[in-house]
Order: sequence, then structure tokens, then C-alpha cells
Amino acid sequence: MATPNIETIIRDHVALSVDCIDRLYLNGYVPILQTSGQLCWFLRDHLGNPIPSPALLSPMHDRFVREVATFADAGKIPVIQFERGQRKDDVAAEQRARFTSTEGVVFIGVAQERASAFKAQQQTGPQGGVHFAFSRQSVFVNHYYFYLQDREWGPAFVKVGTYLPYPVRVCLNGHEWAKQQLRQVGIDFSGLDNGFLTCDDPTRLQAICDGLGPADVQRFFDRWVAHLPWPLTAADRRAGYQHRLSIWQLEVSRTQVFDQPVQGRHFFEAVIRDNLDLGRPDRVSLLFPTRLTRRTPPPASGYRTRVITAGVAPSLHVEYKHSHVKQYFKEERALRTETTINDPTDFQTRKGLDTLGHLRDVGQQVNQQVLTVERLSHDCSLTQDALAQLQTPRRQGTQRIPALRFGDPRVVALLQALCRFAHLPAGFRNRDLRPHVAALLGRDLTTYSRGAMTYDLRRLRLHGLIQRVAGAHRYTLTSFGLRVAFFSSKVHLRILRPASAALIDPADDLPHPLRDALRQLDQAIDQLCAAAQLHPEAA
Repeated sequence: MATPNIETIIRDHVALSVDCIDRLYLNGYVPILQTSGQLCWFLRDHLGNPIPSPALLSPMHDRFVREVATFADAGKIPVIQFERGQRKDDVAAEQRARFTSTEGVVFIGVAQERASAFKAQQQTGPQGGVHFAFSRQSVFVNHYYFYLQDREWGPAFVKVGTYLPYPVRVCLNGHEWAKQQLRQVGIDFSGLDNGFLTCDDPTRLQAICDGLGPADVQRFFDRWVAHLPWPLTAADRRAGYQHRLSIWQLEVSRTQVFDQPVQGRHFFEAVIRDNLDLGRPDRVSLLFPTRLTRRTPPPASGYRTRVITAGVAPSLHVEYKHSHVKQYFKEERALRTETTINDPTDFQTRKGLDTLGHLRDVGQQVNQQVLTVERLSHDCSLTQDALAQLQTPRRQGTQRIPALRFGDPRVVALLQALCRFAHLPAGFRNRDLRPHVAALLGRDLTTYSRGAMTYDLRRLRLHGLIQRVAGAHRYTLTSFGLRVAFFSSKVHLRILRPASAALIDPADDLPHPLRDALRQLDQAIDQLCAAAQLHPEAA
């Protein structure tokens, strides 16, 4: 039985669809404590020491360590030294299973990790006086992981470095935050790992997910800074030495739960089959549940060509700069399309927490674009008028619009290059597309020049296949452009190229069923033409 169409699977067999921020990793830094000059000011002018000496750093470190130990003893909080290579998530899961309070510190982990800290070098002045020159260097120091259960965010952790300038990392999860909000308003749901399986009020759930903003994150951080032992004292913080949050990594996901697990396998079967010859994802992965060896007995019904079966974990991957788009079958119940932004400057100029809403919009747009491309790639038919318009040169005002002739090798290569998934996150430029067109033409960049690429981009734009991003030399594909690119590429790769090879008489004696079938069809058409007296010899 044929795999169902991607469009009908998404339209008819998705029981719940949720867009939400998933994992959120934040950097915490003190803006006025990042340079050697700022450190000297902190030690001398703020703390009142006449000489900014490295001897002042050790007592500050020791005070913080003592406060952590006192805090753990007072709250009977386990302190666990992480071993080298140990999975922290596994330890955290074990400790959380024993934790029964609605809010508090689950345990404190200690790990020695690399950090950028201040180190001093003693120098002698021209008059014989001694002073210290501070610089930032990479060192291995202890970090404290405070694993938390928060009333608004659920599971989370805050990591604090023990050496100046006291780097901080915060890990939160938007899905867990949304679950806590649903519990507070009394809406029933069942969850997936980092997601939702069912919800009694999907509209309210989506509104809650959309409402997550920087203020919710800042409120969490401020509350725990006031509660946890902290390397900077309350007096330091009142003087302006406070940690500011910036976005380090952000995951934005769309989870579409299928009414039956088999629909998810149908979806990935169709997507992977549809993309293997076009080569649009950067990577396709199939993780099988068992290891097959020569001694592994075959299944009772034999091996089948369908690979997306129960227990197989399919995934598609697209890389863009430091960021990544992944699509996978979550717990064999839901389609998860997830954009991971590892560096916010891939899409904007700043990393501040206040840009969270913009980055969420970017992630959601990328996720939507991936799904749109998959849907159109499976249904990319064109009308006769649209095909004729592409084949014919014409004028638009004073501009002449060159034709995009079907079958022209340069046009074929150009449209195949447009099918790549890598264009989805932020569009493409001349220099992004040109190497791929040249490779498909079998030419190098000296024979397919930048000017030729500019001419081809102009043709695509005037025909409405691409549009320029405002204020940038970057282009994105239109819906019409996607249809044209897929239609042309599929006709060329799956019909014309195989059929032309089948029409050539091979030099071997092996069976060629397609060639033989076409020859029989040609003979039958000749017989019909002769019977209808369409050939001169039949007259």
C-alpha cells in the first residue's frame, strides 16, 4: 500500500499541535566586572583595598565555598561531586525521583570545569615599586550546580563559578514552565518528555506558551539569587555588581501529536523517500533498536524495503551557521520540528534576554518553513498557464524578463540548487547558491561567474520564484518558487533521466524491463497510427 500524502497526514491525523520554547540556556555575567581595569576598581574603590592584589581573591572564593557548605548542611541538601565523564542528567534524574517538595534545591553538584578567570602577574615599576597586572585566562575551577524544583518552572538548574568574574549558567525549559501554568489553572493534560501528548484546552495551552517572556525568566533568576548562596554579597549587588542574563542557546519546537503512531512512520517514510535524490536535508539519520550481525536471524516475514517501522528513530537535520534544525519522531507519538539557535547573532546583532520574543518568532518561522517545504514537495503540480509563462520571454514595463526554459541544463541546475533545505533558516545570497549551481553543471566557479549568478537570480526574481529580503542582499523562495523548483527537479530526476537511459539499447544481455515496456508501447502506438492511416505507408 502506498504511503499517504504528507499533506493529508498533517491535515487529518494530527490530534494536537503546540509551538513552544523548549530548552533555554542563559549566560549570567557582571557587565562592570569583565576587564582587568574593572577588577582593579572593584578591589580598590569598591572594597576599599589600597592595592588590588591577587591575595584578595582567595578569601572571597573561600567565603563562597563556606556559605555553600553551610547552606547545604542547614537544608540537608545532598552535595555530589561529579566524576569525569559522568552524565549529569542521569544523576539529576535519580535525585529528582527522591525529591518530594513542591519547591526547593534538589541537590548541589560540584564539577571542575574550564572557565575564563582573572590571574595576576607581579610586575616591578621603574622606581622599584611592585604592582600586579591582571588578565583573563582559561583555568580549571570548581563550579556549583544548584539543581532546583521551581513552583513556576519545574525542573531547572543554576551553575555558578567560584572564581572571579563568577560566570553563571541557567538552564530552563519552556514546556515544563507551561505544564506548571496548566497545573495552577487546573487544566488536565498528559505530557511527553519535553512536550505534551494531550490537553483538555489546546487553545489555552498555546496561549500560555506564547505568553512566556523575558519577565518570567528574570523573575525566576532574581528569586533564586536572593535565596541561594551567592559569590557577590548583597552589598556588592546594591553597588551595581549584579549578574545580567543573555541568551546562550534557545530551542524552539513545534510538536504535532498523531492520532495513531503509524501516521508518524508514514510521514517520515514519505519525507525521507521524497528527499533522498534531491539531497535537501544536510543529514538523514535512522537509528535502529537492535544491532544486526551475520548471525542475526531474519524476521519471519523476511526483510522489507520500508524502514520506518516501530522502534526505528528517524531524523532529518539541517545546519545553518552555528544553528541547527532537527525533525524527528518523538517517543513514536509525535512529529517534533525543532530549531536550535546556538548563537543568537546568527539572526540578530545582540544576545540580550529582551530579544527572547524575536528569537522565538525566528524559530517558529523556520519550523513552519520546513513543514511548508515538505508539504509542497509532495504536491508540486503546476498549471499549464504557469509552465507556459515560465517558458516565454516577456516584458514588464521597461524590463525584459528572460525565459526559464524547461530542460535547459543551466535552468535545471539552478532549480535543483533551490531545493536545498539549507536555504530555509535565513534565505541565501549569491555566494551561497553559486557553488551548488556550478557543481550541478559540472563546472567550476571560474566558468560560472558571479555575474552569471546575478543574471540567474534576476531571472528568478522577475518570474516571482524568489524575493529579496528587505535591506539585505539575501533572497527567500516564494511558494510559487518552491513548486517550480520541486516540479522541475522531480520531472528531471525521476522521469526524464531514468526514461532516457531506458530508451538506449544497452551493450549487455541483462533484462531491462522499462526499456522493453517502452519499446512495446512504441510498437502499439505505431500500430494504432497505421490503423488510423496516420502514416504515409498506411495510405
